[in-house]
Amino acid sequence: MSRTGIYVGVSGNIGTGKTILTKVLSERLGWEAFFEPVLANPYLDDFYADMTRYSFHLQIYFLSQRFQAMQRCLLSGRSFLQDRTLYEDGEVFAPTLRDLGMLTGRDYENYRALYETLLSTVRAPDRILHLTAPIEILLERIRRRDRAYERHVDAEYLRMLERRYDEWCGRIGRTVPIRRLDTSRLDLEGRDRSLGDLVSELASWAEVRR
Repeated sequence: MSRTGIYVGVSGNIGTGKTILTKVLSERLGWEAFFEPVLANPYLDDFYADMTRYSFHLQIYFLSQRFQAMQRCLLSGRSFLQDRTLYEDGEVFAPTLRDLGMLTGRDYENYRALYETLLSTVRAPDRILHLTAPIEILLERIRRRDRAYERHVDAEYLRMLERRYDEWCGRIGRTVPIRRLDTSRLDLEGRDRSLGDLVSELASWAEVRR
């Protein structure tokens, strides 16, 4: 039996269903779960009031929280799932904020140096579940859950993120196995066989890894 647990990252655009899938898989597999620390973020309200001023602060908070969670989980030796990975901060969201002019070039370079330093100290995921769904479905899910901090999200922003995700998946997929899941075709509540098949697949794969 391996002393190190399995590490699976759950990645994907806003509204793809990362949190609910992480929760269900964690319960069914008996693995630990780390969820994105959005609601506890002390910079969130400030960010949406003045995005240019607080983009750097917001990204540093997310980076530090996800890094700390990865360290705790990896040191515990237990298998775990992570709702949004450290990579997505540095490869998707920070570059998009820079492209939008909300993160200055100086701040981005500073952020990137810290991101790469932290990344060099942690183990890469053993597997990534990358969730996708058509933009119109993402917008409808975002509208239905009606989170105040997501009301600025529009189709063009989601498309920008999607392009960054595609580029990142192409890069990391050279070294980390990626399982792509279209959540518009997957019952995230587990009322059909699709989710059960995914749980069985992950359990069998994890057993072989051990």
